[in-house]
Amino acid sequence: MTDHASISAAEAADRLAIRELVDAYALCADTRDAEGQMALFTDDAHFVVYMAGEGSDATDDLRGRESLRPVFDNLNTYDVTMHFNGQSTVGVDGDRATGETYCLAHHVSSDGGLRRLMIAALRYQDSFVKANGTWRFAERRLYVRWTETRTL
Repeated sequence: MTDHASISAAEAADRLAIRELVDAYALCADTRDAEGQMALFTDDAHFVVYMAGEGSDATDDLRGRESLRPVFDNLNTYDVTMHFNGQSTVGVDGDRATGETYCLAHHVSSDGGLRRLMIAALRYQDSFVKANGTWRFAERRLYVRWTETRTL
């Protein structure tokens, strides 16, 4: 655990900017802003999804910002989503940082008049890079911890 009394104002600003980056990712997902979501990543970003959680094979292993478009566009299959970011940790080392964030992602869909809610407990492990004063995701690993689907 970081001794927050001993961090500099610059590190505190970096930590806040990284948290805002993580929250912007969720906001872009919920507002279906795939372009905005993609812009949060470096050009050579690495994005890996593990639908069966830790220890499983990756279901998506994407390289490059443009390769993210289909993943983000897939959210359009839902009527509405709402991502709630929970606890997070960040370690800053100059213009690089690592972090971990927990998220509860809610996905509402409808089929033939039947509405369903799928809740996914997610854990993100991230690597960040700061370039020209802006933090971006260099790598994002998404682990699905569990899902639950219910009728609304």
